[in-house]
Amino acid sequence: MSGDLTRGERLQIMLSPEELAALDDFRFKQRMPSRAAAVRELFRLGLASVGIKPAGPGAKSGDFGVFDTGAGSADHGVSLRG
Repeated sequence: MSGDLTRGERLQIMLSPEELAALDDFRFKQRMPSRAAAVRELFRLGLASVGIKPAGPGAKSGDFGVFDTGAGSADHGVSLRG
């Protein structure tokens, strides 16, 4: 993502206690700054798994995003495999 940290849309979801625990486990294991960052990263990984290009290298934790928007976009090397 570029230097603009504003997001255009707010998305609200409901999670079961088990889903929330899994999200928090993922977040803490990956040392992510927030649940929102973890959700965006999981979304990015899901898109990548179906062939949509993930974001590139060089991002800070505040730059967690889904789509590659150029310089400073995120590719955090996160793998869901052990």
